[in-house]
Amino acid sequence: MNDYIYIGRIINTFGIKGELKIVSDFEYKDRIFVEDMVVYIGNLKTQELINTHRVHKNYDLLLFKGYTNINEVLKYKGNNIYIERKDLKLNEDEYLLSDLIGYKVFDENKELGVVLDYEKTTNNVLLKIKGNKTFYIPLYSNFIKNIEKENKKVFTNNGSDLII
Repeated sequence: MNDYIYIGRIINTFGIKGELKIVSDFEYKDRIFVEDMVVYIGNLKTQELINTHRVHKNYDLLLFKGYTNINEVLKYKGNNIYIERKDLKLNEDEYLLSDLIGYKVFDENKELGVVLDYEKTTNNVLLKIKGNKTFYIPLYSNFIKNIEKENKKVFTNNGSDLII
């Protein structure tokens, strides 16, 4: 079975030459919005190849290979866009934020809870932890000591101080 990763949503067309306007907060855009990257559109996972990418305001604009007219891409408006996990080629120390969901969180040897979700803010990503109480830990901070992908664990420095 293919492991698809959600990377954004096609919200509209842009111009008359077949570009699509994408809303995406995917953390590795520089690796996926490149020429010849295979993307999958909608529930049917229709395969397309990226021809060009550019940024306009807060949107990513994609043009797929073989399309030159707005009428040819209208069918994709409103669909989600995906890639296959194997195409992302993450390094050993890299991970997707969505991969952290379900990781156990520890402070010293004490289990604080499990990563329930994450929220992106202007300056950071907050991990939502569900333990005795629900609380947040900023991912990019001195509170995070280590993340072990192989054991699905997050180790913190004084993470218990954030429980209110």
